[in-house]
Amino acid sequence: MFKIIFIAGFTLYFAFLFYKANKNTKEVVVNTISLACNREASKVNLNILHLSDLHLENISVTPEQLYTMAAKRPVDLIALTGDYLDRKRTIPKLVPYLKVLQKINPRLGIYAVFGNHDYILKGKNFERLKEALEENGCRTLQNEHASIIDGVDRLNIIGIDDYSTNRSDIEKAYAQLPEGYNLVLTHDPNIVLDMKDHHYDYLLSGHFHGGQIHWPKPYHLIKMGKLVRMKMVKGLHSHHGKPFYISEGLGQTGVNIRVGSRPEITYHHIS
Repeated sequence: MFKIIFIAGFTLYFAFLFYKANKNTKEVVVNTISLACNREASKVNLNILHLSDLHLENISVTPEQLYTMAAKRPVDLIALTGDYLDRKRTIPKLVPYLKVLQKINPRLGIYAVFGNHDYILKGKNFERLKEALEENGCRTLQNEHASIIDGVDRLNIIGIDDYSTNRSDIEKAYAQLPEGYNLVLTHDPNIVLDMKDHHYDYLLSGHFHGGQIHWPKPYHLIKMGKLVRMKMVKGLHSHHGKPFYISEGLGQTGVNIRVGSRPEITYHHIS
């Protein structure tokens, strides 16, 4: 009898923990990062909405909820840093999220790079994902850059492909890059360790989910590169004096739970 009671109690306790961990995926944190431009030649004034790791197979935020959170402030540019989905049947689910981002109408556009989960899709299925992004207002960047004249300043948006799957080509992304403010978009932040000789003013990334299960520590992230061992898992950091940001992402991977982390959308104000 005692054994039955113990098992029932343990089962209820585990169910409660799972319920709480799943509830955490609905409690989105809206972060604001303010960063000085630090360029002597000219100043940029830029408001960026940054979203990463939607993982649409495991997301607890609806497109309507995303719009409510993301449309409260003026946005110049939307940056998407990869891992949208990893199954071909999920591609149609991406479109409503892109529609609400278009509705925000960022004056400089929406720019997107790809992550390791996106490349689980092969051949024509990956191309379908890329087409879905581009047909719904996104400029996709795979080891390439886009340059925008904004007032008297030039903004270089440099998209470096996924580092964790050996698709990144920094030299190609920087080829014939004009002088200007260099904003790098990439999925795996570990690439900053290879960018000592390539200047960027700010770099946006994701990939780690803040550990997703960050209790007591995200030991499972150790295999995901040197930055984790350097205790750079989420938030604002710098390497060789250059700032970069690691988003905790909006969705989850594996199981739709979070412990010690929260889904995130981020506003970056550069002035």
